[in-house]
Amino acid sequence: MYSIAASSFFNPKLPKNLPFHNPNRPLFAIVRSSSVAQEIDKSSEGRKESVGLKGLEFPAIKVAKRVVLVRHGQSTWNAEGRIQGSSDFSVLTSKGESQAETSRQMLIDDSFDICFSSPLRRSKRTAEIIWGAREEEIITDSDMREIDLYSFQGLLKYEGKAKYGEAFRQWQIDAPNFIIDGHYPVRELWARAKSCWDKILVHESKSVLVVAHNAVNQALVATAIGLGTEYFRILLQSNCGVSVLDFTPQPEGGTPNICLNRLNQTPGSPVAGGSSAGRKTSKRVVLVCHGVSESDLEVCSRQWTVNRHIRLLDSHICDIKKAFRFLAPILFSMLASCSNCSLSFGYPYLLLSPFSALPSWKLKFVQSSMPYTGNGPLNMLGNIQAQKIAELLLDLKVNTVISGTKMASVETADTITKVQEAADCLGADCIPRYVETKQIPDLDVDASGLQNVSSGWLNRLEDDVTTSLWDQSGKSWKHLLYELSKGSDQDNVVIAVGHPALHIAIMGHCLNLTKEWLGSFHLNAGSISVIDFPDGPSGTGVIRCINYTAHLGRWSIPITRSTQADEEY
Repeated sequence: MYSIAASSFFNPKLPKNLPFHNPNRPLFAIVRSSSVAQEIDKSSEGRKESVGLKGLEFPAIKVAKRVVLVRHGQSTWNAEGRIQGSSDFSVLTSKGESQAETSRQMLIDDSFDICFSSPLRRSKRTAEIIWGAREEEIITDSDMREIDLYSFQGLLKYEGKAKYGEAFRQWQIDAPNFIIDGHYPVRELWARAKSCWDKILVHESKSVLVVAHNAVNQALVATAIGLGTEYFRILLQSNCGVSVLDFTPQPEGGTPNICLNRLNQTPGSPVAGGSSAGRKTSKRVVLVCHGVSESDLEVCSRQWTVNRHIRLLDSHICDIKKAFRFLAPILFSMLASCSNCSLSFGYPYLLLSPFSALPSWKLKFVQSSMPYTGNGPLNMLGNIQAQKIAELLLDLKVNTVISGTKMASVETADTITKVQEAADCLGADCIPRYVETKQIPDLDVDASGLQNVSSGWLNRLEDDVTTSLWDQSGKSWKHLLYELSKGSDQDNVVIAVGHPALHIAIMGHCLNLTKEWLGSFHLNAGSISVIDFPDGPSGTGVIRCINYTAHLGRWSIPITRSTQADEEY
């Protein structure tokens, strides 16, 4: 179904029968905190289901802001296995310099307004390499230094274990409650991360680069989306890994809407490594978002056509009736070519919100279905994406590929399976390896009530839609864990191919969150997200990366994007 959304400087009360919009819910939901607000003064009681306690407050922003986090390249103490903490004795290795150069190339076309960096040499040098010939000065901030580990700093890991015994074991298995020299390092770090965000968000900039460290970047990501210290070592940050957070202003001011657009986009393959947070892992789930389908292209084409005509009206429409008279021939023509679409005119289909400071009306097209429906076969771009995904996954020996039943998911899974089975059989006498394939309806999504419009778009859905999505994804998550548990202690890699919305919800279940966190994550078509299980399927999942797209090359989603100058409140 198609509808028109008219945007104005005014913000009247919305009609209750507006489709797919909950009048009792703000257009953007405020991120809730799992435990950050309470844990600075109180010990964590373990990682339970997050129930949305009072969230942290962040400074209001006037325009959309994107923050790109980068961890420094490999340092001399990284290579030695020595505990660094906030000490400043290590420097980048030649490998670390090379990693930083790769990150520079990855970000070379991005127009950052400012760069913040930790003052420690390994981080500052990485920032200088990435920043390149840009004229703006790099701002160093001591709050962005690595976690303070006090007496542990400078020790090799086996020395720490031998000298501190039980304290070192607590650091490994219960970091939030780890205490040394009278300090709780992880709790102090989370408090410092909040201070960093206050400074980043009040800075007059739209695109920000932050170059820091492993632990502090984990804390920055976690505090931004409302996760407590129990998530330390759960959201990985590899050397020169890139993470992206989008901050969108609330119309009424206050804490912005925050979405993790991607996590740990690394210079190297995210699936080649065999450890998570320094721990070996043999169990892994890879969430693959299917490629773009023919039906997706048709939807995007229709949306572009209407938007193109609406832009012509931008400075001329001051009367809704005039707008309808102008658009009616276009919309009815489009309706005639779409057997599954319907069109309605009238006030209930006008969404009024502060979109521009201009007193004149602006119209924007709102599509009532998700662009990535997956209903049709893969188009040319989708086939390229599927092939690129299959090539990336050659670093893994895949045991099982599970997909939804929709055509785009099935074709993406089929491409992965064929490449996997042929990989070990290049000789004439080889017997292809068998990869088990399955199709389950729970990995499909009914896109009739969904709109993939921007980061955090799942926040805009009605409660019944999110509840249905959440319940369905819970069944899918249990199915994936069951597949992962098959066999003995041998390596087991399960690939799940499905819709981005379903995979976002699956990651929520992995993190023991609730449906209120759905808008805190974003996935693109053709992306992969990796979850490791160092303690097996019954243990805690560790997120190695989210929305990884570097494998797509020229067809990938850029790390950053231009901010919209007119989104100011």
